[in-house]
Amino acid sequence: MPRATFRITRGSGESAAFKDYTTDVSEGMVVLDAVHQVQAESAPDLACRWNCKAGKCGSCSAEINGKPRLMCMTRLSDLDLSMRVIIEPLRAFPHVKDLVTDVSWNYRVKQRIRPFKPRKPDAPDGTWRMQQSDVDRVQEFRKCIECFLCQDVCHVLRDHHKHEEFAGPRHFVYAAALEMHPLDVEDRVGDLRGKDGIGYCNITKCCTKVCPEHITITDNAIIPLKERVVDEFYDPLTRLFRIFRPRKPEAGS
Repeated sequence: MPRATFRITRGSGESAAFKDYTTDVSEGMVVLDAVHQVQAESAPDLACRWNCKAGKCGSCSAEINGKPRLMCMTRLSDLDLSMRVIIEPLRAFPHVKDLVTDVSWNYRVKQRIRPFKPRKPDAPDGTWRMQQSDVDRVQEFRKCIECFLCQDVCHVLRDHHKHEEFAGPRHFVYAAALEMHPLDVEDRVGDLRGKDGIGYCNITKCCTKVCPEHITITDNAIIPLKERVVDEFYDPLTRLFRIFRPRKPEAGS
């Protein structure tokens, strides 16, 4: 049976450091299997999060050889086991212990996004009429499992730490699901420009590349939202129109 070495972050804060563990690996194993094996054999106090082991809960997010991935969906057969497999916690959030980070900031950001606000029903019986194409458009965004890999890879959060000024790609996906819903009438464009800081995104598409659900985050969510911000606040015809009508205060101002 072949053996492989895993270099795993241990500890927390300034005391955190890598420690190597060598263990047997077999066909079909994923990184999460190897972490569990290390826990069983030599590191019972190794902290990591996981739940479904099916790529649907988003709990086991980590950085594997420098790339944000789900441990349960990363097969060892896809990695070069002749070299150490480096497993680290997500870097964009506060480190708790070993492979665990505090991602609670994401839930606080989600709470501040204006909720779904439906328009009045179209028919006397209280029902609505929608085009199927409009319904289909937002279904992609509902696949998000909130693994926060897109948040972790985003340089605005990972390198520049703009957490207080930038909501991040996961929340732009959530906002897009609401903004593009055929029944929604809430206006979130001012928030996107203001407190959500969508202008910080320079559409490098790194978030799209790491999404385990293959959501086209940049092209289908962020760019259309940016276009709405431009239309509302920077389009010359819209600005001219505002001369003849008072503008509502910008959200968050």
